[in-house]
Amino acid sequence: MTQDASVPRNQHHAASVHTLDRVVIRFAGDSGDGMQLTGDRFTAEAAAFGNDISTLPNFPAEIRAPQGTLPGVSSFQLHFANYDIVTPGDRPDVLVAMNPAALKANIADLVHGGLLIVDTAEFTKRNLAKVAYESNPLEDDSLQGYHLVALDLTALALGAVKEFDLGRKDGSRTKNMFALGLLTWLYSRETESTIRFLQTKFANKPAIRDANIAAFKAGHAYGETVEEFAVRFEVSPAPMPAGTYRQVTGNLATAYGLITAAHKAGLQLFLGSYPITPASDILHELSRRKAQNVITFQAEDEIAGVGAALGASFAGALGVTTTSGPGLALKAETIGLGVMTELPLVVIDVQRAGPSTGMPTKTEQADLMQAMFGRNGEAPVPVLAAQSPSDCFETAIEACRIAITYRTPVIMLSDGYLANGAEPWQVPDLAAIEPIDPRFATEPNATAADGSPRFLPYQRDEFGARPWAIPGTPGLEHRLGGIEKSAGLGNVSYDPANHEAMVHARADKVAGIVRDIPDLVVDDPSDEARVLVLGWGSTYGPITAAVRRVRATHRHIAQVHVRHLNPLPANLGDIVRRYDKVVVPEMNMGQFTMLLRSHYLVDAECISRVRGLPISPSDLAGELVHRIDAVGGQPAHEMKEQNA
Repeated sequence: MTQDASVPRNQHHAASVHTLDRVVIRFAGDSGDGMQLTGDRFTAEAAAFGNDISTLPNFPAEIRAPQGTLPGVSSFQLHFANYDIVTPGDRPDVLVAMNPAALKANIADLVHGGLLIVDTAEFTKRNLAKVAYESNPLEDDSLQGYHLVALDLTALALGAVKEFDLGRKDGSRTKNMFALGLLTWLYSRETESTIRFLQTKFANKPAIRDANIAAFKAGHAYGETVEEFAVRFEVSPAPMPAGTYRQVTGNLATAYGLITAAHKAGLQLFLGSYPITPASDILHELSRRKAQNVITFQAEDEIAGVGAALGASFAGALGVTTTSGPGLALKAETIGLGVMTELPLVVIDVQRAGPSTGMPTKTEQADLMQAMFGRNGEAPVPVLAAQSPSDCFETAIEACRIAITYRTPVIMLSDGYLANGAEPWQVPDLAAIEPIDPRFATEPNATAADGSPRFLPYQRDEFGARPWAIPGTPGLEHRLGGIEKSAGLGNVSYDPANHEAMVHARADKVAGIVRDIPDLVVDDPSDEARVLVLGWGSTYGPITAAVRRVRATHRHIAQVHVRHLNPLPANLGDIVRRYDKVVVPEMNMGQFTMLLRSHYLVDAECISRVRGLPISPSDLAGELVHRIDAVGGQPAHEMKEQNA
């Protein structure tokens, strides 16, 4: 159906309301069409209503990609439901396409019969030619498999804001708010929060503020007016444990985790960082938190950032640096210096598609080997990976706890999917979070031959950690640097036996962290599974969703997810040897699989996806079913269509 701005606005119809369990909506358009803002606002409305949510922003790396082209398409996918969900959804039920490029880039993902809303104003011959459409898909019946609602969104928005004299260019920019208003009506969302948001965001630009509010309200009223929308939909709130909730992205949760850990340790938080996609939002957030005893230093490059962070730790602060894959490579030498000096240092690597510059705004898990081994010499460091946006909070605290307790650099792996994706987060009881004791050295720890007190900077405690002495503490003067140190004394040493002893002491210290790592618990309700799917990092959501689908076919499958990647949990070896088949989905070419095979000599198999996008749950479910059936003993049932 095609509608235009001439549809009467004073005719209202009473739409019936249908209840749904879940909906996936994708907004798509040019990178200048405001799709990220539109999706974020709908997400906020869904979260405030009480739905469980999961989002997937997907945008170009360029500040302003070529208009109307496939590389310039920006999209935002939201999955909201009345039950616990773990992914942004496989395929959207609703696609809002602002131009031909957005349509062509996304139409293959829309479910058959899904709602397709397009802006007809952008379907000009020139724009169609940019994406190699030989004919107009709105007119050639190629979209017959979908519920097409073709609206002149541009004209409708311009009509709604005519009184503000913005001109066509600025006026047409409000079409995203018109579309948001329409979807807000269609899915029975409240409007007040978005209106308040617009009033605040554009408080200093009254005309822009009022125009966006007018367009939003007009879109909402349009849904009530046209007969095309005979049905409205409603998704009830999801049952959640009692508590206070807020919406967080992975980067925001990481920032909050770092602040919390520093407070629990009684330390100043120092962030030395160079802006890099997709990690920059951590720097942005922490720069706002001076009142929480946070210092941020935007360095001139990656090396200066990590150097300043390590220097801050030497001075008695909690030194943190944030980066992505290319920056992690540049920081490698200073991380090695942290291994040698045995100082706390937290390195946050928000992974992205590589190598080199790669695809800066697309996700990947391909920095694992770099995190594990990407330094000269024997330089082991603990490595952790967060599994969801909200889990970034707990993982950041854990990374800080290990760094402070064991006097070592720690690398925390996140990725672009977690960093920019959002979900509800139950605000924790901060009093329930265990304190972190920095155990600063305050006095000499040994006695010299002449009976005088003496400080041994490399005398180790029960954790294998050396003392952390703040510079200037009387009696605790000591040497520190990148050259090998003698055991205990800390003097420069080139003795072969001493070097071997120190190499083993540093490695044993990191290996000993396993005592603080909880044993893994396998999720296998049947206790009869012969196939184990094992994941790490952000694959948790897709794996969990795929496992739910597989179990819905009455097949048995076990699942376990790993946060601590070095050292690995003590019982992981026993777990992987219990199963006939171990499958490891990864957004790389099999890096964790390689580690598992070398550690435990098991024939683990990688399911690899390196598309710059999260693994598809439906695709993964099919792969898992194939492997379960290959080991035999499982009933064959058709896959049930589910979304998790």
